[in-house]
Amino acid sequence: MDDISNEFTIIDEGTDEGADDSEDAHSASSFNVSSLRRPTRKKRETDIRKTTRTCLDELHDALLRHQWTKAAEFMQNYIQVLEDSCSQQKMHSLQRVWRMGAEILRHHPDATVEDFNSFYDRMKHLQMSNYLKVSLEHAFYLISKDKIDDAKRQLSLAESWRYGKFSASQEKITKLIQAYHGLLDFSIWITKRNQLVENGSHDFADAASDQEMHTYFRQASSKFHEVIKQPGVWDPFVLCFVKLLEFYDDYNVAVQVLNNYAYADGFPANPNAQIYLYKFLKKNNADVKKLVKVLRVLHILVPSHKLMLKFCSLLDGLDKTKYQQESLKILFDLLDYSDWKDYHKVWKRLEKKISLVIKLGYSEWIKEQWESRKDWWPAFHFSTYQAKRNVSDNLNFACRKATIAGFLLSKKCRYFKVVYKEGMKANPKLMKKMKKRIEKSSIASQS
Repeated sequence: MDDISNEFTIIDEGTDEGADDSEDAHSASSFNVSSLRRPTRKKRETDIRKTTRTCLDELHDALLRHQWTKAAEFMQNYIQVLEDSCSQQKMHSLQRVWRMGAEILRHHPDATVEDFNSFYDRMKHLQMSNYLKVSLEHAFYLISKDKIDDAKRQLSLAESWRYGKFSASQEKITKLIQAYHGLLDFSIWITKRNQLVENGSHDFADAASDQEMHTYFRQASSKFHEVIKQPGVWDPFVLCFVKLLEFYDDYNVAVQVLNNYAYADGFPANPNAQIYLYKFLKKNNADVKKLVKVLRVLHILVPSHKLMLKFCSLLDGLDKTKYQQESLKILFDLLDYSDWKDYHKVWKRLEKKISLVIKLGYSEWIKEQWESRKDWWPAFHFSTYQAKRNVSDNLNFACRKATIAGFLLSKKCRYFKVVYKEGMKANPKLMKKMKKRIEKSSIASQS
């Protein structure tokens, strides 16, 4: 700290010397006054930069050593230097001050809520361009300390704040602030609803606090409604909005909200939007074809999603033959991904599906799916190593995979041969039955 104090002393002395030089210049007509003032100004700016750099180096060192108390002292000096320096120096360093200062306070053993409030207020007014971002972070901190009312107050101030020309980035942050403000209203609504349940009051229409609860419902709903008009990913806010609407039995509006979120123009492709819509429709016993429509879009976005098995089940329950073809494709698509590679249920369903499709006389469907996979599936699923490992782990599973390998590649493929050879030692009857099925139905022999 003594070094920092000395640096400040140098700045002051440099300024006084500059004044003396200027006075001497007035008495000497052969000298230009401005030529003497420029070096003085440069010297003062150089001294400030040296002071700032020294302070910043000490601050970095304290942070790296987790010396939070020492870091806080240097931060105070660093902020003071910035406040006294030129605007260009400020703009370059304020972001750094904000991030480092917040980190110091989070770890400082004696930091209080008041310290955080004071720091964030100072940051807001030091860098007006980041006022909204700092306000949002301030609110997050207050929420973490269960200061919900204070957080709401900060967000309310930020919502109404304006400074200069309102940029597109500021508009986005304002929407985010509005969304989190709605989330706090929702949180209070949830708390009051749970209190009514705990008190044994299930008739919400007649409850004394129902009006207050409904007020928070309106506030949260209004904010969520405005926010999710803006294209973007608003998952937690959409879920909260739907929960509010669902509680008050506003089913149609909830479906409309979810549909807009999933399909409205301008919104990014978001698998979660399809999942939320599917789960809500299923929960409310929607028609199977509506569920299929939603899962079909999800399959395009995430063909490996776990709901694809449910999608297959829904398709299998429909009468038309075309749904069997779609179900076959979904099963093949699932097995393109390593997460499903050893999932027994998928292989079991694919074996049954292939057998059914062959029985129905649509072997070309299988050939169509196999065409794009024949160059890499043998190494991915049907290698010698895979065969030995599968037989060792589970003979029935290995037999199922060998049957599919035989359907696709014939009984001459490596996987089938290894499983058949090893399986004959443990269960000859099962192996002979498997071989007979392959000889009868393999699509490889039809090529």
